[in-house]
Amino acid sequence: MTTPALYDAEVRHARRRDLDTAFSHPIYYWFVDLDALPRLPFWLRPFARFCARDHLGDPERGIRENVDTYLAAHGIDLAGGRVLMLAHARVLGYVFNPISVFWCHHADGTLACVVAEVHNTYGERHCYLLHPDPSGRAGGDKEFYVSPFLTVDGHYTMRLPEPGERLGIAITLHQDGAPAFVATLAGVRRPATTRQVARTVLRRPLVTQRTAALIRRHGIALWTRLPVVPKP
Repeated sequence: MTTPALYDAEVRHARRRDLDTAFSHPIYYWFVDLDALPRLPFWLRPFARFCARDHLGDPERGIRENVDTYLAAHGIDLAGGRVLMLAHARVLGYVFNPISVFWCHHADGTLACVVAEVHNTYGERHCYLLHPDPSGRAGGDKEFYVSPFLTVDGHYTMRLPEPGERLGIAITLHQDGAPAFVATLAGVRRPATTRQVARTVLRRPLVTQRTAALIRRHGIALWTRLPVVPKP
């Protein structure tokens, strides 16, 4: 599949524990090859910057190099295979990625693993190293404080198939034997041409700023109705 690309998408969060509530909003994500990041005209670059400091590893090194270093620490060598990333880019100097996903391939093109990098609103991040089955399903224990209204326990089930013409990601947190939280991201692929990028930026201005603001707004709404779980 050709990269870079954009996904015109909708994100949906649904809380199922203590309080049944949900929200959704339109969004767009970039899908890029870490060895061939987008090269845009100078007037569009402020709306699509990819910086190592926004992801795992050393901010003074490249994103690809940091992914390889992380994988090497877990005994995985891609031998030069492609790494494809789904994430927000910096928009006017700001970015917030609730989740960035890296599909990591061996040199022969087969999928070696998936890295799901989760960010919280406290400026922290955590990586989950996953080995999905052929349908893109994987799971693992919750290890990271994300929401101040959910404890750091439970088990995630994830569906992270590599995006094609459509994007379809789902993450469910199970606590005490039942779903506590469900997040989905669904979208349609668009070619990242100059015209399409400009059109998307105009249709969804300040997308990362808006995402962060909406998360905080919904957090305030929950704060009036739920107890806060202290941050470890």
